[in-house]
Amino acid sequence: MAETGAPLIRLRGVGREYPSGEGVLRVLEDIDLDIGQGEFVAVMGASGSGKSTLMNILGCLDRPSSGSYRMDGREVARLGAGELAALRRETFGFIFQRYHLLSEMTALGNVEVPAIYRGLPADARRARARDLLERLGLGDRTGHRPGQLSGGQQQRVSIARALVNDARVILADEPTGALDSRSGDEVLGILQRLNAEGRTVVIVTHDPRVAARAHRVVEIADGRIVADRRTGAPAADPGPGPAQAPQPARVQARAAAPVLGRLAEALRMALLSMRAHKLRSFLTMLGIIIGIASVVSVVALGEGSRRQVLQNIAGLGTNTLQIFPGRDFGDMRSGRVTTLVTADAAALARQPHVASVSPTVGTSATLRHGATEASAQISGVGEQYFDVAGVALTQGRGFDEADVAAMGQNVVIDENTRTSLFGDGPALGQVFMAGKVPLRVIGVAEAQNRGPGGSTSLTVYAPYTTVQARYLGSTSVSGLTLRVADDVDMALAEQMVADILTRRHGTRDFFIVNNDQIRQTITSTTQTLALLIAAIAVISLVVGGIGVMNIMLVSVTERIGEIGLRMAVGARRGDIRAQFLIEAVLVCVIGGIAGILAALGFGLAFERMSSDFTLVYSPLSMLAALASACAIGLAFGYLPAVNAAKLDPVKALQKG
Repeated sequence: MAETGAPLIRLRGVGREYPSGEGVLRVLEDIDLDIGQGEFVAVMGASGSGKSTLMNILGCLDRPSSGSYRMDGREVARLGAGELAALRRETFGFIFQRYHLLSEMTALGNVEVPAIYRGLPADARRARARDLLERLGLGDRTGHRPGQLSGGQQQRVSIARALVNDARVILADEPTGALDSRSGDEVLGILQRLNAEGRTVVIVTHDPRVAARAHRVVEIADGRIVADRRTGAPAADPGPGPAQAPQPARVQARAAAPVLGRLAEALRMALLSMRAHKLRSFLTMLGIIIGIASVVSVVALGEGSRRQVLQNIAGLGTNTLQIFPGRDFGDMRSGRVTTLVTADAAALARQPHVASVSPTVGTSATLRHGATEASAQISGVGEQYFDVAGVALTQGRGFDEADVAAMGQNVVIDENTRTSLFGDGPALGQVFMAGKVPLRVIGVAEAQNRGPGGSTSLTVYAPYTTVQARYLGSTSVSGLTLRVADDVDMALAEQMVADILTRRHGTRDFFIVNNDQIRQTITSTTQTLALLIAAIAVISLVVGGIGVMNIMLVSVTERIGEIGLRMAVGARRGDIRAQFLIEAVLVCVIGGIAGILAALGFGLAFERMSSDFTLVYSPLSMLAALASACAIGLAFGYLPAVNAAKLDPVKALQKG
């Protein structure tokens, strides 16, 4: 609190110097100045005299290199960054020669900015900003952007912005320098009325005619005060000026409300900036779009591949064992091994860990029906084979135990055989020749996608006894297919089967193929490949994040003036950080959503090109992709945000 009778502003021995090459440049030296509450002071001097530097120090945009500056009794040098921001926000109102309006925002939005950082509710600040603009004669221009306003109108918007927080001290830097004489006189008249209503007005100018409108002129030359005199200018009639607008309502909201308001403003500014620079925003997003689309598509491809593998192996049964004669697939003696017989199947079927078992034998033959001929595989199987191998019937039924015992000629054909022999006509009950043996169709099974030829091969399922007697002339079998009970471990079942057959044969003249091991191996391989491609996609995400950081760093450079203005009207460093972080996250999130949509579009296109394979999308992977996009925005947006927040307000305004 100021001492009784003490001036509002007191400077003693204030100096300001800047590094210049190997030495320093002294801009201000030994400034002693007192400004009382309600004074109208003009600081006058030639260009380079230090008057603008003095105003920046008065407005807490800059700090003196030496000396003491007390504002309302408080030593400014002892204030932290947050306290200085509060002082600029609640005590000072700035009017700049170049207006420093935000081009993406309307006149109303520009006036509202200081009130946002003060924490005024949206309705209250909007009503006050609109009232100020109306009192300044801009009631019909509230929705216009700066580029749609004349210089005088832009300066009035700047004045309204300086008043929206009911500033006690108005600091005007060459407020008429960019205006014609008529607009300049109007602005000076407004400043006089503001002073007449009790506000302290400090105006920096090089024009004696402008300085003559003030009550006191402080002349400065070469960084020193050379004159301080009263002008005798009459006080202005307050009239219906803007200062008669209602006082800002006391903020009654919870402490979180101002924070939420500032975050909402940061979000709005991020959207406005992105809309104003569409191409830059799109190029920033492009790396994220590609990375997210790659990750989501790779996960969908991996899951689709995994399901396709499981579906293909399901044709064999994921809990099935296949037993073949010989030591391995390459054993040249396997054709001479005849010890694998149907009695082995019967013995295994009696075991508690076996759900079903079927002998298998095979041969090939030429099928004939009418004038149609086709080569097909004749698979001799047991009545339980369709359950063991998981082969689904689409028409009719399978043969039964009686057919097997009688070496019957009732057979099941697959869909490919049905189409080849009978076209669109009925197949059930039809008789065709397989070699020299007539066979009757009692069922149609779905085509199997495994093995050479895949879904294009023709298969006829006949009782194995029929194939042994009518085609092979041998009682041995080429293999056994066994389905393990669901509650039995596959490895344990394989070992028990091996023990039983070894005891029966007296030697191990067979080998076992565990389909579950094949499934696990192929699934593991597809997962490894998916991880490899996902790693490449993650690298593209990181590259996209680096692109976001680079563009945001460039954005900081391009928007230095905006950053300086926001700090001048009271934005905290945290507000600046939040704005750039939100913008980076927003760019990444929008890019992430676009990437997900691109991945879904890729999936649709892929399905049209490939009818037998489908990408399987995971909602969890999409959420993870969006979370990754947010994390990338935070991680790679942090450095630009910190750089923006560290900018010196006065330097930012000068460069902007």
